[in-house]
Order: sequence, then C-alpha cells, then structure tokens
Amino acid sequence: MTDATLPRIALLLGDPTGIGPEIATRVLHDGRIVDVARLVVVGDARMLEQGMQDAKVTLDYERVTADRLDQVSPSKVPLIDLGNMDPASVTRGRASAEAGRMTGDTLVQALKLARQGLFDGVTFAPLNKRAMFDGGYKFADEHQLFAHELGHHGYFSEMNVLDGQWMSRVTGHQSLRQALDHVTPERIADAIQLADTMMRRAGIEKPRIAVAALNPHGGENGLFGTEEIDFIRPTVERVAATGIDCRGPFPADTVYLKAFNGDYDSVVSMYHDQGQIATKLRGFNRGVTITAGLSTVLTTPSHGTAYDIVGKGVATTGALESAIRLAAQLSVRQIRQAA
Repeated sequence: MTDATLPRIALLLGDPTGIGPEIATRVLHDGRIVDVARLVVVGDARMLEQGMQDAKVTLDYERVTADRLDQVSPSKVPLIDLGNMDPASVTRGRASAEAGRMTGDTLVQALKLARQGLFDGVTFAPLNKRAMFDGGYKFADEHQLFAHELGHHGYFSEMNVLDGQWMSRVTGHQSLRQALDHVTPERIADAIQLADTMMRRAGIEKPRIAVAALNPHGGENGLFGTEEIDFIRPTVERVAATGIDCRGPFPADTVYLKAFNGDYDSVVSMYHDQGQIATKLRGFNRGVTITAGLSTVLTTPSHGTAYDIVGKGVATTGALESAIRLAAQLSVRQIRQAA
C-alpha cells in the first residue's frame, strides 16, 4: 500500500536518447522509493516501454489524468501520458534538437502541474542542455528555464549534494572568461545565503560553510591576484556578521579535503568546475543536482545522459534514487513550514 501522507513527486524520464528511461523504469520496478514518496511518471508511455525494454523489467502502469491520480490502484504506476515523445523519431545515443524539444516540453508541462498543486516536487532523469537549446529552449541550462517558467525574480543557483555535502557556486553555466566577470561581492553574498537557507530547509540546523578562493593558493597574499583581499574575504566576513557560519576564502585545491573530512557542510566555489571536479571525483554516480532558490522543488542526478551505454542495460540508478529522496525530504519540510 502507498502511504497517502507521503509527498507526491513527478518523475520525468529525461532526454529520450539517453539512459533516463532505463534508470527511471528500474527505480520504479525495484520499489526502493515507496517509503519516501508517491511517484507519478510524467512523460510518454512509449518512452516508458523503451525504458522497460532496456532495463529488462515489466511495470504495471496505468494512464491517468491529473484529476484522477488519487484513484489509481496502489499496485500500479500512475502515468500522465503526454504523448509527446516518439522513440522512433530520434536516434538513441546521440544528441538531437528534436529530443531536446521533447524534453523541454515535458519539463514545462510538469512545472505547470506542480504550480497547480498536483506535485510537491519534480525529479527528472538526465537531459542534454545543448539539445534543449537547439530544440527551441534558448536558455543556458534547465535551471534558467525553470526560473523563467516559474516567474522567479531574484537569485537562484544550481547546487550539488553528495554524502551530506551541499556544494554551491557563485557563477554557473557560462564560459570561464565570463564567469570571472560575474564573481562579485553581491553574488558571493547571495550564494552563501542561499546555501545556508537550503541546508536549513533540509534539516541542518547550523550549516557550516566554507568559501573557496578564486586564485591559486588563495592569491598568495596578493602575489597571484587581489580579489581575495579586495572583496572576497570582506564579503565573507560581512555575511558571517549576520549570523551565518561561513569562513574563508580557502585555497580551492584544499578546501574540499576539509569539507569531505567533515569540517564543513558546504563549500561555495567561485565557478563551475572549481566545485564540480571535486564533487564528481568523490562520487560521480551518486551526486544530486538541485535548483536552489525556486518555489518548486526540482532535483536530478548530477551525471549526464551517458550516450555511450544507452541500451546496454548497465546504467546505475543510485543518483536518481538519491535525487528522488532529496526531493521528498525537501518537499516534506516545505509542506510542514507552509502548514
């Protein structure tokens, strides 16, 4: 039986040319998430069938409309069949604009249903950012698409969660040259404050945040750059004075060792790869990405579409399971706070 008090999470199959359908189907079949969430597949029955074929499993699913979700038998997997992803129209294991368009369409539909109160959170299997851009969704990444669709104004950011560590960053998906121009006191403060907020929402009462330096060796007292002296350290100190436990800046090549050793709950990096390299080396197939700062809970595995293993039935589900669990955890606390 399904516990009706559990949060209802929309599960999206991701890019139809990647491993998303396979890992989503296997998670549904294994049933290891039934203790934390009520899952509803939002997508296309043909892609769900493709996932079953790849995973070599069978699901008893039922097509259902949004207004009949509560009437689905607990023994069946509910599917809101959008009928918008024909696997015959794309080449598997290869990025395409058509696949990106279909992926973006599905994300938008799921967001609309979440805004209507149908879902407490959304978890989506891996997608391809370039394919979505080529397919008509002219955003640098899905996070910007989410903010646009949700009418969000203000700061938001991608965060990565792995082994209890919440990794945030000041700049996101942009060239390194552009990112350096966007490392500003305002964005540093926003990133620290958002990291603190998200961890508190997840139940960490007193988050400990380390801030990475921008330059090698933390600038070596101005020898390799003065950003740390000019505005990074002053910003960290200013935010710390508000009551947030943040410290730094620390040299980026050692701060993650301190964090993974348990000294901190989070590291705020200055740019994308500064944090992603450390996190993915730590656990590539286990990390979760969350769009932090938006009204809707949105999570996904930190890994990509894995085109090289599509259709081989060997894709692992650990990151997707963790993404669902985190979405459920955040949703439950969000529901309680709103009550």
